[in-house]
Amino acid sequence: MTRFLLDTNIISEPLRPQPNTAVIQKLHQYEEDIVIASVTWHELLFGCYRLPASKRRDRIELYLKEIVQPNIPILAYDEIASEWFALERARLVKIGKTPAYSDGQIAAIAKVNALTLVTNNVSDYTDFQELPVENWFI
Repeated sequence: MTRFLLDTNIISEPLRPQPNTAVIQKLHQYEEDIVIASVTWHELLFGCYRLPASKRRDRIELYLKEIVQPNIPILAYDEIASEWFALERARLVKIGKTPAYSDGQIAAIAKVNALTLVTNNVSDYTDFQELPVENWFI
């Protein structure tokens, strides 16, 4: 049963020189229960592809193509998510809060798929209504 949608900062944590042990433990604990958003997949690839050719870039690309892509489902930003985000974005703009577009897309994918969004940037998502959010860094 899928339960968690991982934000970019969670799925990229294993690549850090000293990864957060709590995050790594949760990734292993819930390996059958996690997905990422197509928006997150884009962010990961963009970050990789903008690096110059190097061993670091090769290591990141290997992680993405051989660990993440074949093992973690990638959910699309579809018309249902688009509608939810349009409604939320209109509500937020009306009260003077304009969310980052990519955060809104990620939030929408989590919400319409009934998933808990896992991120280290909890404050980026606090204004979205009825969106469960967890921080595995703490």
